[in-house]
Amino acid sequence: MKHLLKLSFVFLFIVACKSLPTATSTTFVKHSDNKIVYEGRVGQNENNSASEIYWSGTSIKINFNGTSVKAILDDENGTNYFNVIIDGTKSEILKLEKGKKEYVLAKDLLEEKHSLEITKRNEWTYGKTQFFGFEIDGELLEKDKEKELFFEFYGDSITAGHGNEDFTGEDKADGNVTNNYNTYAAITGRVFNAEYSCIARGGIGIMVSWFNMIMPEMYYRLNPNDENSKWISQKTPDVVVVNLFQNDSWIVNRPNHKEFKRRFGTEKPSEEKIIESYANFIKSIRAEYKNTSIVCLLGNMDITKKNSQWPNYITKAVNSLKDSKVYTCFVPYKNTKGHPKVEDHQLIANQLISVIENRIIK
Repeated sequence: MKHLLKLSFVFLFIVACKSLPTATSTTFVKHSDNKIVYEGRVGQNENNSASEIYWSGTSIKINFNGTSVKAILDDENGTNYFNVIIDGTKSEILKLEKGKKEYVLAKDLLEEKHSLEITKRNEWTYGKTQFFGFEIDGELLEKDKEKELFFEFYGDSITAGHGNEDFTGEDKADGNVTNNYNTYAAITGRVFNAEYSCIARGGIGIMVSWFNMIMPEMYYRLNPNDENSKWISQKTPDVVVVNLFQNDSWIVNRPNHKEFKRRFGTEKPSEEKIIESYANFIKSIRAEYKNTSIVCLLGNMDITKKNSQWPNYITKAVNSLKDSKVYTCFVPYKNTKGHPKVEDHQLIANQLISVIENRIIK
């Protein structure tokens, strides 16, 4: 009987131990871990202790088995915003503070496989963000299979997503109402499950901008603030989309603006000069990417309103190239004030997707 009681006690003890919750181990994932997937142009800080995030839409993604994730980030000005996307669903907007901080991205998750991605909402002009790594209550898993397609976008405030979630009428640029994830560019990338890179700045043009930089002086940069910082791509884009000239179309009619004077002197550029400038920029992209398909997009602010000559300028520029892999896509004027909102971006995306589906990726 004593033996039976002893065996019963041992059995109950084993069952009780098995029912106790197991402590989840904490894993630190360094920024350089090869199981992290980056999209966009990402640099390294001086001592390679962190990755540097500049451009709109840049993303960092991991897969893990666990219950919570933190990120260690250092924001230059405390003005950047990121989306937090858990298991493919946007969960919150992360507003960064100035300096190096630890941020809880996800907590109280079921202890099972999850994905976590953060994407930069606003422009590089708000300052860079350094990413040191993730801290997981759980285990880091293998990254997703590499995407088969790669799309790169060059643009201005439309492509950056200026105020696309601002429905107050103020048309603000701040990251709480600017969301690159919901631009036509990012939407198009997701439809094709393509790796995504966005090179954009509000106010920029090909010939002239509202400030002292034009896209031909910026498009090749890794760090947009450093003219000597050249991006060396590890892969060639399948599709490049250029959505520029909106700002040029305004400034060429403002002869008293300092950038007009600096770029043109006293004389407005001729139609021939406008066409040549656009063609030369497309040639510079072609020199980098020999076999990439290039879509010359316009829309959907007033550059495509009725009787605008700018779509015609681009058509003539494209025709002059005699390049069978350069296409045009013009989206009609939205006929409302301010920058495109999310629904306007969806309309641009619809037309762009149609061009890519029917003429490029068949």
